[in-house]
Amino acid sequence: MAGIGHIDTQGSEASGQEYLVFTLGTEEYGIDILKVQEIRSYETVTRIANAPDFIKGVTNLRGVIVPIVDLRLKFNLANVRYDHQTVVIILNVAGRVVGIVVDGVSDVLTLTGDDIKAAPEFGVSVSNEHLTGLGSVEGRMLILIDIERMMTSAEMELIEAEFA
Repeated sequence: MAGIGHIDTQGSEASGQEYLVFTLGTEEYGIDILKVQEIRSYETVTRIANAPDFIKGVTNLRGVIVPIVDLRLKFNLANVRYDHQTVVIILNVAGRVVGIVVDGVSDVLTLTGDDIKAAPEFGVSVSNEHLTGLGSVEGRMLILIDIERMMTSAEMELIEAEFA
């Protein structure tokens, strides 16, 4: 797999929290930049029998077997397609390495507490227990995901046990 880039997570600003911004369909999402290990181009993965559809499979990343979750499938979004924009964000959550497939990565934004509002109780494709809020910056609305909580939820724990 060819690496696209390595994220430098050492220089976060004291005035806010940095979020990696990615797209799924027409929506923009943000995750804590400190959970991101690297961003890689999407390549075909090894499918695992009896895994849920949103688990694309596993890949070997420098000797580590990494489960790959397709967030479009996880969030029940239509028109899942893979093209030159599709990337895998490699995360380090709760001491585990896991990859998430997204439509693309746009940038890194710093949000302060004033930029973040409570998540609504309706109309979102992500379970509210996995949302930290909605970020509003530079005229953009970001759905902020607690990626560690999502990846370590009971549903994901069962899945990760299959790869252990």
